[in-house]
Amino acid sequence: MRASLICLVHHHGKNFVHSPAVHYHITLMNTLKRCLATISRLWQWPPAPTLSLSTQVLKCDPSSISFDADGVPLIKSSETLAAIRTASRHLVEDLQTVAFPTETVYGLGALALDASASARIFATKGRPPDNPLIVHISSQYMLLSLLPAGYTIPSAYRVLIEHFWPGPLTLLFPRDPAKIPSIITAGQPTVAIRMPSHPVARALIAISGSPLAAPSANSSGKPSPTRAEHVLRDLGGKLGLILDGGFCDVGLESTVVDGLHEDGSIRVLRPGGVPVEDIERVLQQNFNQGAVPKVLVHRRDFLDEDIEQAPTTPGMKYRHYSPSVPVKLLRTISKPPPGVEVITPLDLLDSLKRSMTSCKSLKVGLMTPSDSSIVEGLVNDAEIQWHQYVLGSSAEPAVTAQRLFDGLLTLEKAGVDIILIEEVSEDREGLAIMNRVKKAAGEAYWITMSA
Repeated sequence: MRASLICLVHHHGKNFVHSPAVHYHITLMNTLKRCLATISRLWQWPPAPTLSLSTQVLKCDPSSISFDADGVPLIKSSETLAAIRTASRHLVEDLQTVAFPTETVYGLGALALDASASARIFATKGRPPDNPLIVHISSQYMLLSLLPAGYTIPSAYRVLIEHFWPGPLTLLFPRDPAKIPSIITAGQPTVAIRMPSHPVARALIAISGSPLAAPSANSSGKPSPTRAEHVLRDLGGKLGLILDGGFCDVGLESTVVDGLHEDGSIRVLRPGGVPVEDIERVLQQNFNQGAVPKVLVHRRDFLDEDIEQAPTTPGMKYRHYSPSVPVKLLRTISKPPPGVEVITPLDLLDSLKRSMTSCKSLKVGLMTPSDSSIVEGLVNDAEIQWHQYVLGSSAEPAVTAQRLFDGLLTLEKAGVDIILIEEVSEDREGLAIMNRVKKAAGEAYWITMSA
């Protein structure tokens, strides 16, 4: 199989790719650069002081990047090519972190095969060391280079890769300890890998000649960024470079799948950008190696407390996605548990007013679908300053998914005292939306429109 792009050259006004024959030599040069950079840092005296970094933001045009059948990128924009090359130098030569766009959220990347580089991710984010990282690749060639020798990719994985890669789907594979540092997997025997579809992300990985570990580019526990400005506002001064590739199309992290169990099941550990219904449909239509694998969703179809305490993938153990202000979930669809009181919008307003600790007007952020039935019963109260953020129609969960994190961060920036989010149906992207909202919300109210 051909290697993916390792380096671009400029000739007669066009950007071309080195042939795969030079793959070994370019990889060797990158390794030597990293070694020299490490030696330089070790011999530096006195040690460089720990100061706030000057964070540079470089614009990229995703539409200027295309890929051939082997995943090799051609970049037409000289500005975009220069930005990606600069980011690659930060990663490969300086072993620094770089924030870059993916189709899901902005990622904070570092060389996945270098433990010291990957450690900077944890330091920058304030991330617990037992929270694993996802490894991002640019080609199937790169995937094969990471897997243990002689490993055969399961048939179900082959179907999913064919239909969802590149894209927002992460798959668990056995970890080769000789290749993947333990810091990436938090000591677990498996490694989470995905191939992003965002042109900037994929081109950056290819030009760097190395897979990148890349969790969301935010302080640990905060909402994931879907714009470069979100990253700058949160991590500005903590990293040297952000590639600005615009707004993220999906807006939620990838779906994480574990298909390594002996029963052959496909276990969704974290719902995300690929709906469970699409995984089921693709397997039903394309799996021809016996019985179609069952698709099981964690905490819906099965419960594994061991994996929650020692997770194999991000998003399972710790509270996530929470802005600096309280978030309350308004339950308007699901039935309340026995003994839980159901309240009206007027009851909710009274509760909010009682929570006011000063004479100033309470600022409330309200995130609801455009066809919500509860908005009118809330925003007409003049004693409260309402800041509305529309999530899109309830019939379009993909739009809501794209806008969720942006809404949380926009309302936080607006200085609201509290954020209310209305529940959405847990179908398609709605399952991933509610997974994030439940983790972000500290409290839930069950609302009825009946007086």
